[in-house]
Amino acid sequence: MASGVQPRRGQLRIYLGAAPGVGKTYAVLSEAQRRLERGTDVVVGFVEHHDRPRTQAMLHGLEQVPRRELTHRGARLTELDPDAVLARRPAVAVVDELAHTNVPGSRNEKRWQDVEEFLDAGIDVISTVNIQHLESLGDVVESITGVRQRETVPDEVVRRADQIELVDMSPQALRRRMAHGNIYAPDRIDAALSSYFRPGNLTALRELALLWTADRVDEYLQKYRSEHRIRSTWQARERIVVGLTGGPEGRTLIRRAARIAAKGSGSEILAVHIAQADGLAVASPKELAVQRTLVEDLGGTYHHVIGDEIPDALLDFARGVNATQIVLGSSRRKAWQYMFGPGVGATVARDSGPDLDVHIVTHDEVAKGRGLPGSRAARLGRSRVIAGWVTAFAAPALLAYAMITFDPHIGFANDVLLFLVLTVAAGLVGGLLPALASATVCSVLLNFFFTEPIHTWTISSGRNVVSLVVFFGVAVAVASVVDLAARRTQQAARLRAESEILAVLAGSVLRGGGGAAAGSAGPSSLEAMLEQVRETFGMDSVALLERSDERGPWTCAGSVGPDDDSARPATPEDGDVDMPVGDNMMLVLSGRVLPAEDRRVLAAFAAQAVGVLDRQRLLGEAERARELAEGNRIRTALLAAVSHDLRTPLAAIKASVTSLRSADVEWSPQDEAELLGAIEEGADKLDNLVGNLLDMSRLQTGTVAPLIRDISLEEVVPKALSGVAEGSVRLAVAEALPLVAVDPGLLERTVANLVENAVKYSPADKKVLIKASALADRVEVRVTDRGPGVPDSAKDRIFEPFQRYGDAPAGAGVGLGLAVARGFAEAMGGSLEAEDTPGGGMTMVLTLCAAHGRRPAGACVPPQASAAPLARQRSGA
Repeated sequence: MASGVQPRRGQLRIYLGAAPGVGKTYAVLSEAQRRLERGTDVVVGFVEHHDRPRTQAMLHGLEQVPRRELTHRGARLTELDPDAVLARRPAVAVVDELAHTNVPGSRNEKRWQDVEEFLDAGIDVISTVNIQHLESLGDVVESITGVRQRETVPDEVVRRADQIELVDMSPQALRRRMAHGNIYAPDRIDAALSSYFRPGNLTALRELALLWTADRVDEYLQKYRSEHRIRSTWQARERIVVGLTGGPEGRTLIRRAARIAAKGSGSEILAVHIAQADGLAVASPKELAVQRTLVEDLGGTYHHVIGDEIPDALLDFARGVNATQIVLGSSRRKAWQYMFGPGVGATVARDSGPDLDVHIVTHDEVAKGRGLPGSRAARLGRSRVIAGWVTAFAAPALLAYAMITFDPHIGFANDVLLFLVLTVAAGLVGGLLPALASATVCSVLLNFFFTEPIHTWTISSGRNVVSLVVFFGVAVAVASVVDLAARRTQQAARLRAESEILAVLAGSVLRGGGGAAAGSAGPSSLEAMLEQVRETFGMDSVALLERSDERGPWTCAGSVGPDDDSARPATPEDGDVDMPVGDNMMLVLSGRVLPAEDRRVLAAFAAQAVGVLDRQRLLGEAERARELAEGNRIRTALLAAVSHDLRTPLAAIKASVTSLRSADVEWSPQDEAELLGAIEEGADKLDNLVGNLLDMSRLQTGTVAPLIRDISLEEVVPKALSGVAEGSVRLAVAEALPLVAVDPGLLERTVANLVENAVKYSPADKKVLIKASALADRVEVRVTDRGPGVPDSAKDRIFEPFQRYGDAPAGAGVGLGLAVARGFAEAMGGSLEAEDTPGGGMTMVLTLCAAHGRRPAGACVPPQASAAPLARQRSGA
């Protein structure tokens, strides 16, 4: 390869599983075997077969790249070796479990980052991921299954894949696979079927996978239609466009569209209001705001666009989004107003063609009137101009023929008045130029056919000359007034459209948002603001460019448009329209040249886009400032702890050591034992304090990464009691409890802190009670004391760092025990809450994930490293 030439990027093919056990890995290996048979150089970088015989058999004949061995906490673990795959440089690499978190010590934190390196090197990759591992679906999956997924992959990584193939299986078939032992070991089947693999869970996960895949397919379809300039609708998915006039009937239309959409899963609602110079009556900004909120509450999107003609603009929008149905309201015009045209609904239904269904919905406002049609006075459209020219030439000829044929002697004054009527009519219909043409034609006809001598161009009477001159002057004056009125009305209508758009923009400013653009981005994002600009002005792409100074290069702060970034403007010269905002920012649009009058509205959008960008950056700076302030608060509290709580045990140790080393006093064995005990007690306190300080610092910096294992509470809880006096705790942990999926070291530290805190505040004659019970897919550990308790208003505050409630005795610790305990609990996927103990006292409720549906201990490849050693047995202060 020539120097400087970048290798082609490899292609990524992902097998997306609807649930664990549907056969993703088997499908991947089947594809690898097919490619191997075709002569492709295929290697297996990493495959997790889970000891399933049929999956292991698919590995036969495939070259497997040796895995990298890592030592973590005394265990030998294997991981994907990116260097070995890159050195081998195959045509295709099979890498299982894209969302996997690598063992600490690996080059990349996530396996998908390893895959990105392979793709950049030109290696094609075949991988797998389950729907529950997509980052955006974490909360949804947790609400369905009750299990929080710790290993996730960003949606964008999966969306960028060149091919996505859904691996699906009905819940009944998957449960049969489970019952036959094809997924888990026999001793785990019953627990899995009764928890994660319940029919309802599997059905919900399957629906999520189908809908997410449908969205991805829809992106491919939109891209293909755009590249091939396909304007007709392909009814691959129901998209319902609702036309809003800003009138009160809009709410009825939106609800009707929602009912239509509810009949088909995956249907979309797109509400659109078209602001333009003629067409619909003046819209109510307040009513539009209400309707916008309603459509967004129903899961739809709101769009505000400009169009010259309402039916054309509405149909263009519908075909542009590949809509299948349009919902419009019955006209509010009265019967006599139909003389001005058939109306928007009838025109859209006539021109929609066979690919768009049009629903005309009745409502309470039908035929109640909407004022005179705006199109007659708002602007002179093409049809009116043509009609004006026809009136200017044909009507005078027909009138002259009729007057000569039926009554040639009605008088010259009447002749002039009749022709003047035609001139005024031409001005009303077609404007100034047709009126001038009509005046000229009428003057010629009057002179030739009705002025003595007839059929000659000579005028014998001076009065007739005056009459013709006055006639022509009056005709020109009337035409000028009519044209001026039409142009003023057109300007007023345009200003009305602009005011509607600016009202929407002002509403977004008040909401702190970026506009009404649809999409995944939140309403406050710059991309949403730019999407509204693109949509409003009908552009192909929009970009906000900035530079550090007048001579610096332009950089893109945000852009929307085609998927191909090269099609988006990178400099002001790349666009068709540019709008400067200050000295070093520019809003650049590509697609068409805008008329000068549109630049006023564009300037408002540009200022708002810059405001959104500044707001985003300020929010980021505010978040960093908050983190710095929090860090400063922690440091201040730490200094206070060092100055007092850490010095107290040090002083006791120092005094005891000084006493033992004193040559003036001869200590008895009993006294020496007491002094040594004081030294040991002080050292233990220091160890506890320093340990909690280190744990809290790791929690604050987000470096606590649990090593999740399946373990029994009986193995962990007794070890956590070594830091309290013997006989101060009563343990009641049932033997039949399920295993818990936790980091044993973190769980031990959590329970130790809770127990020490309970013993500290419980009366000497009252033992602290530790009970554990199973609840659905959770296990609850309750630590109950009979101390003074804590009021409800302070229950959350006691979990904050360096907080001690009430009159805690001096030397009672720096107030980190409960904060560390809650942090560790949440890091393991559990929770820690405080409750009142019946009869007085407080109960700490530690909720943990049961080990249902997990691999047996020992076979688990750890996703992350634990921040707390397993053997730590000190209690928290």
